[in-house]
Amino acid sequence: MKTTTITQHIEQENKNASRADITHFYDEATSDYSFWSKDLNMHFGYFIFGRTHPFRRDSMLNEMNRQIYNRLQLPEGTTTVADLGCGMGGTMRSFLKKNSQLSTIGVTLSPFQVREGNKLLKGKKGLILEENFCETSISSQSVDGVVGVESLCHSGHSKESLREAFRILKPGGRFVISDAFLKKQPSELCLGSSFSYKELCKGWSLDGLSVITTVEQHLKEIGFSNVTVEDVSFRVAPSVLHVPFAIVGFLGQQLLQYKKIKPQSWNNLKASFYALLSGLHMKDFGYYLITAEK
Repeated sequence: MKTTTITQHIEQENKNASRADITHFYDEATSDYSFWSKDLNMHFGYFIFGRTHPFRRDSMLNEMNRQIYNRLQLPEGTTTVADLGCGMGGTMRSFLKKNSQLSTIGVTLSPFQVREGNKLLKGKKGLILEENFCETSISSQSVDGVVGVESLCHSGHSKESLREAFRILKPGGRFVISDAFLKKQPSELCLGSSFSYKELCKGWSLDGLSVITTVEQHLKEIGFSNVTVEDVSFRVAPSVLHVPFAIVGFLGQQLLQYKKIKPQSWNNLKASFYALLSGLHMKDFGYYLITAEK
């Protein structure tokens, strides 16, 4: 495997969703996320009474970034964080605002996200690479923190993606995952949950959501210690409830501007709706923050 240091970088797939599927999804649908978040945060938010506003989506989305950053517990001085499946770099830019001594590196399969995300990172200590997060060119034991924000589901939260995070982390570094997970095996889901889950995976080109206990077990088997699993479903729920309003607003905007709605945009909208329906089945699905230490 090629190895390259972070400094050099900055200076100079799966059974249900193929690499081509994932790439096509993000190349075509990323622009839609500007309606969801002006900061291009391609994830759900975190609500805290008195700190975030339930009707201001970006305040909750950026609070999720803050929650993830705090759990990294980065050491003092110059540090580096890798974002596996970074999208347009929204989380990376949020981290860079918090820490002037931080460098960030992100990976995504989408050429569109690489091109446009790096434009947004111009002049900042961050870079996005077109790479698979299961096998990056980042050097072993070279980063102080790793995050996976609603991205590792594209590989079904595969053991390969978790191993890659372990490989690139320095000893003592932390890995934080923010994502939705199943609470039971797919075969055990009720009829409504099973249908919503199938449509969600199809619309968002996901390999599938892993069972939360399985991911916890895999992290420990790989060598992570101090694995902490937090069910933050109720914190995330207020931002999820924005989904139907965002869908209606996006469709209205497109119609007023006489824009044709792309097939992938339709898939994105449908998947967002099924994500909301899945969230209502709280015995089957949950949203978690997982923190693990190398």
